[in-house]
Amino acid sequence: MASLEEDFPRGGTAKKPTESKIVVQRTEVDNLFQVELNSSLFCGTTVTEMLHCFSLDMFFIFSPQNVKEGMLMLGCVKEVTDFEVTVGLPCGLQGFLSINNISDSYTKLLSEQLDSADTEEICSLPHLFYPSMVIRCLVVKLDVARGGSLSIQLSVNPKLLNKALTSSSLKAGIVLSGCVDSVEDHGYIVDIGISGSKAFLPKQVVEDKHNNSEELKVGQYVTCQVEEIKNDGRVVRLSVNPHTIAQACAESKQGWNLTNLLPGLLVKAKIKKVTKHGLILDFMSSFSGQVDFLHMEPEQASDYTEGTEVQACVLYVEQSTRLVGLSLRSYLLQPGTRVDPTPACGDRIGEVVKGCKMIAMHHMSGAMLELPCKTLAFVHRNHLKESHESANENRVQAIPEHTCRILDYSPMDQIHFVTLRRSVIEKPFFRYHDLQAGKIVEGTVSVLLNHGMVVHLSDHIKGLVPRTHLSDIVLKNPEKKYTEGMKVKCRVLSVDAENKKLYLTRKKAMVESSLPLFLSFSDARPGRVSHGYIVCVKDFGCIVRFYNGVKGLVPLSELSSEPIISPEEIFYVGQVLKVKVLQCDPEKAKMVLSFKAALEGETEEDAESHFECEVGKRLEAKVLKKSVNGLEVAVLPGEIRAVLPTVHLSDHVSNGPLLWESIQEGDNISNLICFSKNNLTKKPTVRWSLEEGVVAKDFSEITVGMQLIGWIKNVMSYGVFVEFPYGLVGLAPKSAMTDKFISDTTTAFQLGQTVIAKVTNLDEEKRRFLVTLKTSEVMSPEGDAQTRLINGLLERGAVAEMLALRGMHREVFSKVKLDLHINNCKEDLICGKLTSGQKATAVILHVDILSTCVHVSILSKLVGKKKSLTEGSKYTAMVQHIDGDFAVISLDDTAQLTVIQARSHLNEVFLSESEKLKAGKHLTVEVIEPSCQELQGLPLVSWDCSAPKRQRTSSENQTGSRGYCFGQIVQGKVRTVKPTCIQVTLEDGSTGSVHVSEVVAAEELCLGSFPTSSVKVGSVVTARVIGGREASSHRSSLPHFISLIVDVYVITIFSVKAKDKLKSYKVGEEITCFVSKVSLRNVMAVSLIQFLDSFGFSGVHNLEEGSVTLGIVTKIQLQVGLLVKLPFGNMGTVAVTDLADAYRPNPLDGYRKDQLLRSVNAAPTLRGSSRGEFTEAKPVKDPEVSSVDKLKAGQLIRGYVKAVGEQGVFIRYLNDSSSIKLSMFPGLTECQSRLQIAAGFSWDVGLSSLKPASAAQEGDCSDGEDQDPQKKSRHELEQEKKAAEKVLLQRETELMDPNLRPQEAAAFERLLLASPNSSLLWLQYMAHHLQATQIEQARSVAERALKTISFREEQEKLNVWVALLNLENMYGTEESLKKVFERALQFCEPVPVYQQLADIYTKSNKTKEAEGLYKTMVKRFRQNKAVWLSYGTFLLQQGQGDAASAVLQRALKSLPSKESVDVIAKFAQLEFRYGDAEKGRTMFDKVLTSYPKRTDLWSVFIDLMVKHGTQKEVRALFDRVIHLSVSVKKIKFFFKRYLEYEKKHGTPQSIQAVKEKAMEFVEAKGTEAAK
Repeated sequence: MASLEEDFPRGGTAKKPTESKIVVQRTEVDNLFQVELNSSLFCGTTVTEMLHCFSLDMFFIFSPQNVKEGMLMLGCVKEVTDFEVTVGLPCGLQGFLSINNISDSYTKLLSEQLDSADTEEICSLPHLFYPSMVIRCLVVKLDVARGGSLSIQLSVNPKLLNKALTSSSLKAGIVLSGCVDSVEDHGYIVDIGISGSKAFLPKQVVEDKHNNSEELKVGQYVTCQVEEIKNDGRVVRLSVNPHTIAQACAESKQGWNLTNLLPGLLVKAKIKKVTKHGLILDFMSSFSGQVDFLHMEPEQASDYTEGTEVQACVLYVEQSTRLVGLSLRSYLLQPGTRVDPTPACGDRIGEVVKGCKMIAMHHMSGAMLELPCKTLAFVHRNHLKESHESANENRVQAIPEHTCRILDYSPMDQIHFVTLRRSVIEKPFFRYHDLQAGKIVEGTVSVLLNHGMVVHLSDHIKGLVPRTHLSDIVLKNPEKKYTEGMKVKCRVLSVDAENKKLYLTRKKAMVESSLPLFLSFSDARPGRVSHGYIVCVKDFGCIVRFYNGVKGLVPLSELSSEPIISPEEIFYVGQVLKVKVLQCDPEKAKMVLSFKAALEGETEEDAESHFECEVGKRLEAKVLKKSVNGLEVAVLPGEIRAVLPTVHLSDHVSNGPLLWESIQEGDNISNLICFSKNNLTKKPTVRWSLEEGVVAKDFSEITVGMQLIGWIKNVMSYGVFVEFPYGLVGLAPKSAMTDKFISDTTTAFQLGQTVIAKVTNLDEEKRRFLVTLKTSEVMSPEGDAQTRLINGLLERGAVAEMLALRGMHREVFSKVKLDLHINNCKEDLICGKLTSGQKATAVILHVDILSTCVHVSILSKLVGKKKSLTEGSKYTAMVQHIDGDFAVISLDDTAQLTVIQARSHLNEVFLSESEKLKAGKHLTVEVIEPSCQELQGLPLVSWDCSAPKRQRTSSENQTGSRGYCFGQIVQGKVRTVKPTCIQVTLEDGSTGSVHVSEVVAAEELCLGSFPTSSVKVGSVVTARVIGGREASSHRSSLPHFISLIVDVYVITIFSVKAKDKLKSYKVGEEITCFVSKVSLRNVMAVSLIQFLDSFGFSGVHNLEEGSVTLGIVTKIQLQVGLLVKLPFGNMGTVAVTDLADAYRPNPLDGYRKDQLLRSVNAAPTLRGSSRGEFTEAKPVKDPEVSSVDKLKAGQLIRGYVKAVGEQGVFIRYLNDSSSIKLSMFPGLTECQSRLQIAAGFSWDVGLSSLKPASAAQEGDCSDGEDQDPQKKSRHELEQEKKAAEKVLLQRETELMDPNLRPQEAAAFERLLLASPNSSLLWLQYMAHHLQATQIEQARSVAERALKTISFREEQEKLNVWVALLNLENMYGTEESLKKVFERALQFCEPVPVYQQLADIYTKSNKTKEAEGLYKTMVKRFRQNKAVWLSYGTFLLQQGQGDAASAVLQRALKSLPSKESVDVIAKFAQLEFRYGDAEKGRTMFDKVLTSYPKRTDLWSVFIDLMVKHGTQKEVRALFDRVIHLSVSVKKIKFFFKRYLEYEKKHGTPQSIQAVKEKAMEFVEAKGTEAAK
C-alpha cells in the first residue's frame, strides 16, 4: 500500500517541482542553400566548382544504377495500357507510371467507382495519356526485378513534383504541371500540388487553344502557365496556350533556384566549356548544368564555342548532388515540334545489324556507331563487352566493323540504343515478336503457380505452361516433377507479341510430334493429320485445339469406330490425340475433325512425312532452315525432312560453329549419313563405324567388351551418357570416364564430343548398359590421329572457301610473310621495341574467320629462311598458338610451322591447365611426311610431351612393337589350337586370341564337331582386331595381348566327385548347361545338368518330391528361413528348423545371398539325414518332426521362438499350422538353457518367472549337455508368490484406470459399453484403426458413434462429425468428403460445421477450397460476426491484406451498426497478429478517435503496442490515455499500467516522469473538486 500511495498520491497542497516542466524545443530550419558534402573528394569546394569537376572529368550517360529516388526527369510517353504508362527517359532509360501515382483526386475517383455498384465507365489511362506526350515526372521508387535489373517507378503527382514551391513563390509567367482535380461549369480546378492555392483553368481557354470540344477529365495531366495570381497566391488563374508555354523562359526573377527547378523549363544559358563529350553551361547567372553529346544538336556541333548564348531545356535535376542535365535538341526547344516515340525508319528493335562503324568513343559513357543506313546509334559502355569481361575500349575501337543488335529506341534522345555483346546478339529470341507458334524452345522454370508454370526463355521473355499442359497426363503434384531453375523443352502454343503473352506446352506428344502443325485454318486442309489436345468434352463430341487458337469439332460419330454414348467417360480435357481433318472453312473459322479416320489410316502426305531415312546410308541434303542447335534439311531427292545438329557437323567441337556459320539456307551438303530416326551426322569417325559395320543395331547385339564409337549426349554429376547409332544410349559412370580422378564431370567432356566407348556391363531386364571411356581400356582405329587432323583442317579449308565466295578472306595455314604497319602498341602485348608507325615483317599463325582477326608472330626464328625436313627425324617443337582443337607449332630453328591436334586421343581429358597445350610449351615431334598435300604443304608430324609418361600416338611404341588399332585387319600364324580358343602369333611377335565363337558362323557349325577343328597349327589366318588388354603383371612381363574376338572364356565348375564322370564327355560334344556366375573378368562359370549322379538330377525336366537338387539363396528371412531358387524356374523355402539336424543358437549365420546349396525337394530341407549323407548311423539330437502325429505327450523337443505374446511363447518345430500345447517349466524339461534366446530377447513382464536361474551361465552352451535344476527354498517360493500377486494387482489396477488408453479392439468395446456418449473414446477407437491403416473400420466406428451417441449430446456428435470430415479429407475423395459434409449440415448447426471444414482445408494447405468455402459462408451467414472475423483471419494468414480490408468493408455493410466498432477492433487486432501492424494501428486510432471512452479498446490497443510497437510509440499512447475524459478510477488503472511499463522497460528518469504526471493529475482533480 505504501508503494502504491507513493506512486499515486491522493492529493494535497504539495507544489509541483519547477524543474519538471516540459520544455518544447523546436528544431532549427535548415538553410535551403547550405550544402554539406560528405565525400572527401569535394571537401572544401563550392557547388559550382564541384559541378565543374564532375562535368569535366566524369562526363557519363546515366544508367539505372545512377538514378536515385526523388530525382526529377523529363519523359516521353511510349506506351499506354489500362493500368500503366511506359515512359521514355533521357539517356535511354525507361520508367513506369502506375495508375495510383497520377494524382490524389484521380486515386479517390477510382476508389469511389470501384466501390459503387453502378456500371459507370472508369476513366482509364488511355483517356489521359497518349504516345509522344512529354511529361514531368519524379522517381518515387527503384524496384529490383526478378532477374536483378532495376525498375524505375515514376509519379506525376503535383504534390511531389511541385513540393518545393509555395504560394508565395508563385509568379506570373512561370510554367507548371498539374492534374485536373475537378470539372466545374465554367472551367477546371487544377491540382498544382501547392497547399493553400487553388488553380482555375477556364473552359473557354482550353477550347480555343486546343480546337476541340472534348473536355478534360479528372486526373488528366496538363502543362500550364500562370496568368494571374490573386489573394497572395490563394487563387491562381492558368492558361494552356502551347506557343506561349513553348516560348516561356525561366528567369531568376521568377524565383527559380536549384531547389525548386523543374525539368522541361526553358532557360537562357551561356557555354562555359566545350569538350568532345559534352558542354558545360551557365544559366540564371549562378547555376551550372551539363549537356551530354546525345543532346547536342548534330548540325550545330561545330558552332558551339565558349561564350555563345544558347537556349536549353532542363532534362533532369538530381537534388542531392545539385546536378542539372540540359538539352539543346530542337524537338525540345522549338514551338510546334513534337517528340516522335518511334523512328522514321520503322520499328527495328531486336534487329541484328552487320557492318556498323564506330565513329566516336566517349569514355565513361559509351560509343557512337554508324549503321549501314547512315543512322546513328549509341552503345552504352556496359554493352561494349560481355558482363563477365574486363573493359578494353581500345580493342573494341580497333575493330573496323561491328555487328550489333538494336535494343531499344529512346524518344527523348531520338536515337537507337544497341549492344555489342555477342551473348545478346546470338540469342534466338530477343522479343516476343521473334517467337512463332509451333517453335520448339528451351527455357528455365521460374515459378510454379496454381494455374500453371512460368518458364523464362530469356531475361525478358517468359511464358506460361498451363496446368493441363505440364504433362501428357494431369499432374496432381507438379512440384515433384518440376523445380525452380530446371531446364525444360517446350513448344509454343500461341504468342501475343503486343500484350507480351506467351503460352507453351510440355506435352511430350505435341513437343515431339513430327506431323504437320496447324498454325492457321488454311494449314488444316482436308485429309491432313496432326496432333491436337482436347479443350472441351460435350455430349455431342469433343472440341480439339491446335496452335494460335485453331480449333475444330470432333462429332460424336467420329470419336471412335465403336459407338460411344458418354464421351466424358472416355475422353478428358488436356488429352492429346491424333486427328484427321474432314472439312475446313478458313473464312468461317470452322473445322470438322475425326479421331476414327486418323486411327484407321493415314493419307499419302502423312505417310510421306513419316518416312524415315535408312540408317547407315550416305545421303545428300539441302539446308531448309538454320536454328541455334542445328540445321533443318531435306534429304535429296525425296525431300525427306531431317535434322543435322551443329555438334554433328564435325568430330572437332570447335569446327561445328565455323561450319554452321559458313552454311546458308539453300546450300547442299554431301557425305551425310543417317544414324537414327531422321537424324543425320557428318562426323567422319561415326560415318566410318557405320560403313564398316562396327556398330550394334539393337540392344540384343551389344556384348560386354564390344567397342563402339559414339558421342556425348548428356553430362550429369554422376557420369556422362554416350549415344551411339541406332538410338542406343549407354552410361559412363564417373569412375569410368578417365584414368584420372575427376571431381567435376562437366570439365571432362563437351556435349557432342566424339568418343570411343567400351561396353563393361549389361542389364538385360532394364535394357541398359555401362561403358568406359578410359584411354587405357579403348583402342583407336588405325591412323585415327592423322585422319582426324587432316579431316579437321580440310573442314576449316572448306569454311574459308565458302566464306571467300561471300566476300571474306580465306584462311592461310602455311607460313606467309607479311609487311605490317604498326598502328598501336598495347601494354598487354610483348612488342619488344616496336613503336607506332613502324613497319615489321611477320608470319601468319592463324586467321580467326569469325572475328576476322589475324594472329601473327614477329619472332626472327620464324621469319627467317625455311630449312628442309627429312622423314623420321625428330625435333623439339614449341607451341606458338592454340585455337580450339588445333595448335600451331614451330620446329626448332628450321623456321617451319605446322598444325597438330590439341588432343592425341578422342577420349583424352585435361583436368588441369598445366596438362593442356599452351603457347610456349615444348614438345617432342617426329616427322612422318615432310610436305603433306592435305595440309597445304605443311609437314605431318606425330608428337609427344618432353617428359612422356605414356604412348601419345599410334605411331610411337616405346616397347618396340608397332601396336595394333581397333578394326585393323591383321595376319598371323596359328600357334596352338584349343577347344575354346586359337592362339595366333602376329607378324611383330605379339600374341592374339580367337575365341571359339568367332571362328565360324553359327549356321556353318556341324553337330558333333567343334569349330576349332578346322584350323591347323602353323597355318596362316586373317583376322580383325576387336579389342585388347595388358597381359603384364607384377610377377611377369608379357608382350601386349591382342584380342581378335570378344574376350570371354567359358569354363565348367564341378565337384571333386564328378571328375570321374568327365571322361565320358568328348571334345565338341553338345551339352546343356546353365550359367551360375559371371565374374568381372568376363569369365562365365557354368554347371552341367548332365552330372546327374553328383548333383542328384533324375534326368527329367521337372522336380520330384524327395529328389536332391541344387538351389541358390535369394533371400534370408529371420522368422521364416531361406528363400531358395530351384532349377526350371521353381522357388522353395527352407524353414529354420530344416537348416540342420541339431539346434543352433544362430541358425542363419552361415548363409548368405546367392550361395549355392543342395536340398531335398518338396519340403526343401538342408538336413544331412534327409540327403543321406551319413555313412554311419548316428543319433540325431533334434530329429525332424514331419507331422503332428509323430509327437507324443511328454516328449522333450527343441525349437526356435517364433513370437512372444500375452498368451505365451510360440515355438517353431515344423512348417504346420497345427496347435500344440507345450510346457517349459524347469521341472518338466531337462535342458533349461534352451529357454535362453541367443539374440538377447527381453521377456514379457508376465512371463519373467519362466526364465531359469542358470540361463545366464548356460546361454553359451552348444554341446547340449543336460543339467539338474536347483531346488528353491521356501522363502524363494513365497517371494515368487508375492511377486505374482503384485503383478496381478497391477494388472487389475490398469484395467480399472479410465485414463489408460486401450490397445485392443475388445478393450475399446468394453469401455464403450460403460460410456457410449463419450466422443473422446470413439475418436480414440478410430485412431486405433487408423494406426493400423484400417480406413474402412475407422469409418464404420464413426458411423456407429453417430448412431449411438444421444441426440441431446450435440457437442459430442459434432466432435465425431469433425473427425469423420478429417478422415475423408486425408484418406477419402472429394466426393466422399462432400457427402459427409452435406450429412453433417443436416444433423448439426451449420455454422460450426462450415467453420470446422474451413479449418481442415486451411491446415491441409487447400487454400483454394478454403477460400471458396469462406465465400459461401459470408453469403449464407452474413449476419454472423464470427464468420466475417474467421474469413478475415484466413485472408491475413495467407498474406492477402488488401482482400481482408475489402472483407471488412463488406462486413460493416452487412452487420448491424452496433457491431461496427467491435468488428473494426477485431480486424485491427488481426492486422497486428498476421498482417501489417502499422495498418492495425491506424484502424485503432480511427476507432478510438470516434469512441474515446471505450477504455476496453484502449487497454487492448496498449497491449498490442507494447508487443509490436516501439517504446516511443507506447509512451505516446500512454500520454494520450491518461488525458482522457473518463472516470478517475479508469485513469488510475492506466497510470498503474504506465508505471509498470516504465519499471520494466524504462529508466529511473522515465519512472519519475510518470509519477510526476500522476501527481499533476491528482492535483488537477483536487483543484476541480475545490471549485
